[in-house]
Amino acid sequence: MSNLVIQGAEVATADLKALAKLTDGKRIERIGPNAFRIDEAQPHGDVTALCARAQLDHAYVPTGRRLTDFGLAVMDMDSTLISIECIDEIADMQGIKAEVAAITAAAMRGELDYAQSLRRRVQLLAGLDEDALERVYRDRLQLTPGAERLLKGLRAQRIRTLLVSGGFDFFTERLKARLAIDFTCANRLEVVGGKLTGRLLGEIVDAHGKAAELVRIRASLGLTRSQVIGIGDGANDLPFLQESGVSIAFRAKPAVRQATTHCLDYVGLDGVLNLFE
Repeated sequence: MSNLVIQGAEVATADLKALAKLTDGKRIERIGPNAFRIDEAQPHGDVTALCARAQLDHAYVPTGRRLTDFGLAVMDMDSTLISIECIDEIADMQGIKAEVAAITAAAMRGELDYAQSLRRRVQLLAGLDEDALERVYRDRLQLTPGAERLLKGLRAQRIRTLLVSGGFDFFTERLKARLAIDFTCANRLEVVGGKLTGRLLGEIVDAHGKAAELVRIRASLGLTRSQVIGIGDGANDLPFLQESGVSIAFRAKPAVRQATTHCLDYVGLDGVLNLFE
C-alpha cells in the first residue's frame, strides 16, 4: 500500500482534490505548511502531467515508512547541499568561469570521465591565491533552501550524515563544522606558497569514490543498504545513490531522475523529510 505525497511552493486545493480523485485516495492529510499526503493512493498515468503543470513534487511512498527506519543520510555538496558549484566560482576569480563551467556541465551529464575533467579544471586554477577559496566560501556559498531544516530533522532522529563531494575539502570541512555533519569525503587541492598549484593531493574522489565512502561508513555503523537515504543531482552521484535504500534526485539531471526512488524539483531540501512518516 502506498500514499501519495504532494508538495510545492503553493498547493491549490483544486489540484489536491483532482489528484485524490485520479488516484482513488482515501483521505487528504496536511503534513506540512505546503505538503500533503493522499492516503492509499493508486498509481495513475495522469498524476505526473498534472503535477508538472502545477509545479508540484509528487512521490508514492510506502505506508508506514518512517524516518526512524534509517541510520545514515548521504548527500552531495555542489548544487545539492549548497546552491553553487564551488569550482565554477573559484574559476570566476581567474576570469575563466565559462570555460570551467562548460567542463563541469559535461561531466555532470556523464559526457566526460569525471577524474579527467576534474584534473583539467584544476589545472586551469594554477596560480590562484589560496585566499580566493575563503572569499568563495564567505561571499558566494549559499546553502540550498531547506538544508538546515533537513539536517536538524535528521539529527533529531539520530540519523548520521555523510557529505560526499567531487569538489574540495576546503568547503566540506567548513560545512561539516557549521552544520554538525558527521562525516565528509572530498578532494584536496595542493597549495604551495599560498597559491594553488593546479594539482590535487591523494586519490581523486569521483563517482566510485563517493560510493566507496558510503559503503565504508555504512559498514562501520552496522547498517544495511535499506537503512540509507541518498540525495544527489548529477551523474557522478549515481553509484552512491544506487547504494542507498531510498534515493532522491534533487533538481537533478534526467539520467539521475530516471534512476532514483523519488525526485524533488520544486521544494527545498527539507522536502525530503515529508517523504517519511
